[in-house]
Amino acid sequence: MRENIPNKILWLAAVCFLPLMFSCKAKKLAIVKQATTTDSAVKPVDTKKNKLDAIRAAQTTFNTFSGKARTVLNINGSSNDVTLNIRIKRDQKIWISITAIAGIEAARILITPDSILIINRLQSIYVKQPFSYINSVAGNQVNYKTIESLLIGNAIPELLNENADFKTSADSTMLTGNLQDLAYKLIVDTGMRVTQTNLSDQNAAQSLQVTNRTFIQAGAREIPSQIDITSSVKDKKIQVNLHYVKTDFDLPLEYPFSIPARYKEGN
Repeated sequence: MRENIPNKILWLAAVCFLPLMFSCKAKKLAIVKQATTTDSAVKPVDTKKNKLDAIRAAQTTFNTFSGKARTVLNINGSSNDVTLNIRIKRDQKIWISITAIAGIEAARILITPDSILIINRLQSIYVKQPFSYINSVAGNQVNYKTIESLLIGNAIPELLNENADFKTSADSTMLTGNLQDLAYKLIVDTGMRVTQTNLSDQNAAQSLQVTNRTFIQAGAREIPSQIDITSSVKDKKIQVNLHYVKTDFDLPLEYPFSIPARYKEGN
C-alpha cells in the first residue's frame, strides 16, 4: 500500500478533482413586459435565459467550506480507503489532508488559482507545480474554480451558456453542447440541483462523469453527501467515491501547510 498511495495522491490531485463556482449573486428572473396599446407585438419569454438564471440561483454560495469525507479511491483496479479533510476559502485556496489506515496522514495538498503543492509524508517528498500541471493531464478547460465547484456539487459555469441545448422531462433538465473540443452534458433535477455532469474530449482520449447523490441539508444549504467521480485519461482509469460525513460553511478556518526541511522536492 505504501507504494501505491503516493501515486494515487498525485492523480487524485491532478485528475479526479475536475469540472467552478462563481461568486456571482443570483440573477433575477426576466420579467415579461405586458403588452400595451403602443406595443407592436408581445415579446416572447426568453425561457432559456430563465432556466439558466434559475440554475445559477440554485448554486451553493459560501465564504468558507469544511468537510470530512470517507473516500474510496480506485486507480486501474487498485483500491484504497482514505479520508479526506477538505477546507476551502472561496476563490483563493483548497486545502486537503489525506489520511489512510489508523488515521495517519499520508499527504497534504494545497491548491490555489495558480499553483498546486503536495506534501507526500509516506516518502518524505514534496511537489510544487504551477496550476498548468493539472491542465497537462486534465485539459485546458479545467481551472481552480472547476475544482471548487466539483467539491461542493455545483454546476460548471461554462456549461451554463445560451448556446447549450435544453431538453426537459418531468423530473430533470438536460443541457448539452460543446466547448471547443469538449462535449458536455449537464443534468439538473426539478430543484435545479446538479445530479450529473459528463465531459468528453475524444481527441485527447479524456472523459469524466460526476454523479451527485443523496442530497443533505447543511445549515441553510443543500449539497450532495455522495459524489461519485469516474475519470479516464488515456490509459489511466480512476474512480473516486466521496461520502461527506461532516460539512460546515462559513466558519473561521486555518490552512496549515509547511514543508519539513528534511523533505526533498519530487516531480
